[in-house]
Amino acid sequence: MNRSLERKDLGGRVLRSVSRSFYLSLRILPAALREPLSLAYLLARATDTIADTPEPPAALRRDALVRLAAAIQGTAGRGTAAELRESFAPLQSDEAERRLIERLSALLDWLDELEPGDRGEVRSLLDLEKFDASSTSTSTSTSTSTSIRALTTAAELDEYTYLVAGCVGEFWTRLCFAHVKNFSERSESEMRDLGVRYGQGLQLINILRDAGDDLRHGRCYFPADELQSLGVTPDEVLRQPARVLPVVEQWRNSAERGVEAGIEYACAIRNRRVRFATALPALIGARTLALLRDAGAGAFAQRVKVSRSEVRKMISGSVLASPRSLRATFKKLSR
Repeated sequence: MNRSLERKDLGGRVLRSVSRSFYLSLRILPAALREPLSLAYLLARATDTIADTPEPPAALRRDALVRLAAAIQGTAGRGTAAELRESFAPLQSDEAERRLIERLSALLDWLDELEPGDRGEVRSLLDLEKFDASSTSTSTSTSTSTSIRALTTAAELDEYTYLVAGCVGEFWTRLCFAHVKNFSERSESEMRDLGVRYGQGLQLINILRDAGDDLRHGRCYFPADELQSLGVTPDEVLRQPARVLPVVEQWRNSAERGVEAGIEYACAIRNRRVRFATALPALIGARTLALLRDAGAGAFAQRVKVSRSEVRKMISGSVLASPRSLRATFKKLSR
């Protein structure tokens, strides 16, 4: 496959297979934004896949992440991608994630071919410090006598959501101001702040939506001290999910504030295509939060998901929407 077809496949079929909602947003964007954003997402998703592969010991996974980070920064040999592919691709039970790890070499080739400014932005987003902090976040501390790794405090969860997604809001903002003429009615600093809150809100939605699966895989993103205040350890959450609903509600409210910041971010964008692409995750997020609220403790047993038909309806009704219309749609979906 030649390089042009390779990039098209990575930014199309492969991206769609690992992120339905993000793919829908990116396909609407101008090419100058679509390429670096798509590549950054795929590289970040590949690191998450390696970090979450349960079979290798934690030390080996961390070593693999450090080596991948060095390859992204251009300080490691190109054989690194092949070694990681051979070690981690066969361990993936999810076919889409296996294909992603198999294409690591192609992703690094794409990175080398980006315009230098965009390549520098992608490397800055995926620097070694962020790799280390985000990939080991739930290993930093554990509750006494618990087998589930857990964050300790709200401050740790806030830091984690920034490292994983809040910084992506900053990255998105810098790229848009660089590539989109008259991008926003707000200043770059205002948009950057909204973007950080938006990214953190979206990551909190992921945490809330995936809480049951994460706990079954030995990870708890709800702060252990907040669970302890309710007399619950991370090990007990799946057995007594109703008892932790006050903590869940608190973080759901934080997520709601984050996606509200996202709608304000989108409504400040002048370009209609970019405005809608930016707003779509907030619309899906608002609906997801409403479903999570309705599901209550049941969300730990069965993953909440917005249906494809609902997403198609959002797209058809909002693709050319004005800021006023977007706010109204967001409010309706939040109910």
